[in-house]
Amino acid sequence: MHAAGAPEWVVREDAAPAALVALHLRQVLGIRELDELPHLRGIAPAAPPERTAADDELLAAQWRAYWEMTIEPQAHPSPVPLDLVDGFATLVALPTEGFAELASAIAPYAADAVDFARSAHARYAARADAAGGVAYRGYASALAQHERRVGRRAHSFELNVQVLPLTQRGVWWIGSLTIAVTDGLRGDVAAFDAAIAPIIAEIA
Repeated sequence: MHAAGAPEWVVREDAAPAALVALHLRQVLGIRELDELPHLRGIAPAAPPERTAADDELLAAQWRAYWEMTIEPQAHPSPVPLDLVDGFATLVALPTEGFAELASAIAPYAADAVDFARSAHARYAARADAAGGVAYRGYASALAQHERRVGRRAHSFELNVQVLPLTQRGVWWIGSLTIAVTDGLRGDVAAFDAAIAPIIAEIA
């Protein structure tokens, strides 16, 4: 949203199925990455994985790289071609080299992860459609308040927002340009306005 010659700001909001699949896999595989981000709701606890510490470390490193390529692909391009992983439709693509362990580990969870992601995305899309243009007023309001407070136009920025069914309410940075917001918080207008204000102030 901008006028000619003015700073530009772009907010993209979604509940991306690819991100939901990645977090589902993190949870069922017992991967301890993004420790600050709560688990997804509605996923049955998985049995403790039978892996060595070295296996854990390798799997976590591969998952983290896969996550970064999934959530912010332009900032984290793969140095080798990507291949879709069988069973995940178009929702999981891994580099053709160096990810064999992760590809093998996630294979048994494909159907459940895809079903979960599509269901969660459908719920988000239904809420977004019902809200219409109102959904973006929170961002515009926070930006206007920030500009009044600092006495200048906001700097140009991009912000990606993933609205996720997490077990705790809150807002978390999950990439350099990407935050996760609990779906319940996103649906609470007053609480969301208060939560997004410091994020806008930080980047604008």
